[in-house]
Amino acid sequence: MKYEVLHLKDYYPFLGEDNCDPTVEAYLPYNMTEMHRENDKRPCMIVCPGGGYGMCSQRESEPIALQFLPQGYNVFTITYSVAPHRFPTQLREVAALMELIYKNADEWNCDTEKIAIIGFSAGGHLAAHYSTMFDCKEVREVFPESKSVNASVLCYPVITADPDHAHMGSFYNLLGKKDISNEDIEYFSCDRNVKDSTPPAFIWHTAEDTCVPVMNSLLYAKACSEHKVPFELHIYPFGGHGSSTCDAQTLNTVSTGLAHANVWLSSLKNWLKLIGFTK
Repeated sequence: MKYEVLHLKDYYPFLGEDNCDPTVEAYLPYNMTEMHRENDKRPCMIVCPGGGYGMCSQRESEPIALQFLPQGYNVFTITYSVAPHRFPTQLREVAALMELIYKNADEWNCDTEKIAIIGFSAGGHLAAHYSTMFDCKEVREVFPESKSVNASVLCYPVITADPDHAHMGSFYNLLGKKDISNEDIEYFSCDRNVKDSTPPAFIWHTAEDTCVPVMNSLLYAKACSEHKVPFELHIYPFGGHGSSTCDAQTLNTVSTGLAHANVWLSSLKNWLKLIGFTK
């Protein structure tokens, strides 16, 4: 495995504010020369860890990347800017990473028709928000040819800004205010921005999640169904928030009920095969 840390502002100095330094950990195969010779293009996975837009959880970064490398993916984990940096900083940083992948596709052997984004908790909001709003005016102002991902994976995601079901702390950090307007609810609730062209989604959540209610995932699945966007939804009965891989690799204690939820990874890998990402 070849591991590189990319500083997005080295490529796009206009990103964010002076004191932010969004980085990408790129996990690429060592044998690039052999792959070039065989024209072996690899699917890509962009990883967005959670943390309520106040931090980026390490438990949802490298441990997730290591799940996809053996499956033949190039993996890019993004440590995006968090509070006090506000919207649209994070969305633009994902757009910057997408442009970087496209620009280096030949060198990195990336299949640009097979780029998926996986997000956890608030990172799930970022993944879903980019999936539905990659071409919004705030992104197109700086990336006029911003590209869509081809699939999204949403893990116990923050989806809605509606106070009835929202994780409000994520939106306080993202927007820098506590008075969320009706316009904010419409614009930042990912389920309300799903379109017929939204990429396919794999979604999972636990019913016991008291931090980000399971209704978030149900709302996104409902929106996908209404727009005939292919999706797969898994709701597991047990386990709290932030379970990551649901095993001892990322958790100190793994209950019997939570151990049941770790099948999400094998289910996801089967789904990615089903939609043609891997053989």
